[in-house]
Amino acid sequence: MLRPGGAEAAEQLQLRRARVPVPASPDGYRSPTRLGLACLLLLLTLPGPVDTSWWYIGALGARVICDNIPGLVSRQRQLCQRYPDIMRSVGEGAREWIRECQHQFRHHRWNCTTLDRDHTVFGRVMLRSSREAAFVYAISSAGVVHAITRACSQGELSMCSCDPSTRGRHRDQRGDFDWGGCSDNIRYGVHFAKAFVDAKEKRLKDARALMNLHNNRCGRTAVRRFLKLECKCHGVSGSCTLRTCWRALSDFRRTGDYLRRRYDGAVQVTATQDGANFTAARQGYRRATRTDLVYFDNSPDYCVLDKAAGSLGTAGRVCSKTSKGTDGCEIMCCGRGYDTTRVTRVTQCECKFHWCCAVRCKECRNTVDVHTCKAPKKAEWLDQT
Repeated sequence: MLRPGGAEAAEQLQLRRARVPVPASPDGYRSPTRLGLACLLLLLTLPGPVDTSWWYIGALGARVICDNIPGLVSRQRQLCQRYPDIMRSVGEGAREWIRECQHQFRHHRWNCTTLDRDHTVFGRVMLRSSREAAFVYAISSAGVVHAITRACSQGELSMCSCDPSTRGRHRDQRGDFDWGGCSDNIRYGVHFAKAFVDAKEKRLKDARALMNLHNNRCGRTAVRRFLKLECKCHGVSGSCTLRTCWRALSDFRRTGDYLRRRYDGAVQVTATQDGANFTAARQGYRRATRTDLVYFDNSPDYCVLDKAAGSLGTAGRVCSKTSKGTDGCEIMCCGRGYDTTRVTRVTQCECKFHWCCAVRCKECRNTVDVHTCKAPKKAEWLDQT
């Protein structure tokens, strides 16, 4: 196990300090106290750089070359080089959880949009310790667990297979059964995901790293939560006098739906003084449990383009004229109004099977009204950029 790069962090801090001019006192003496205060104020006011992430593996497809993946810390690069087959599963998991994220937020102002050819994947929106960041870290961790566990059971990885712990006889509410088949090896999936995904945060000792680690763990436990027991009956005429059972992953959509509900009930917290735990952000707020997503900062409204916050705005987004929910034009367009365009859509219909062996369909044309959010006024847009 590699030790956290304390020397590297100290070197980066020294480089930052080297760029800061030292304020001189009236007698020409440069005070160390004033220097420290100037450095602290500058670091607090300057926006931090947009950090790269292992999430970019999903954009590489089969071209996973460990030395060329931006954003990996040394421990992650070691695991990548040692287990190249697993890295392909990590990439597949990244594409799956991004699709799921976009499905869950398809009707919201922030819709989990990714940026093309951008190593940060989501841009500056992840710099804020918001609900959205909490959800992304949780579902990304869950996606890795799900993808590796599935790959193990399907025989795609040489270093893992079915869960070896499911052997012998067991009992549930329906009676006794024998473990058999191929139980999904979620233990290995959780173990590797924890080692790989958490590696970057474990190098750091700040509040954001603590928040990320907590939400990563929530994602991993969410996959385990939806393991299901599948059984095959044996006996005369298909009776279940004997059963052979195994554990299987549920569809990733169930994990996505669960984490979406956790997002709705996420708890705003602050870090304790020793930086080892959380406390409620305000008096009267409930304490976060191990299954709660946690966040520090309130989210922007995502109404207009705001480069500093990473908001893309909702101009041009399709909305529903009749809905009162988040996909409705009133909420989606932030009160700016919407444009209506009449479009004709061509779909296949009245499909029939013809022997042998073809399916023939007619083309049906349907004219519908499509509503899209108006762009903000120029002065309003300039205020945010």
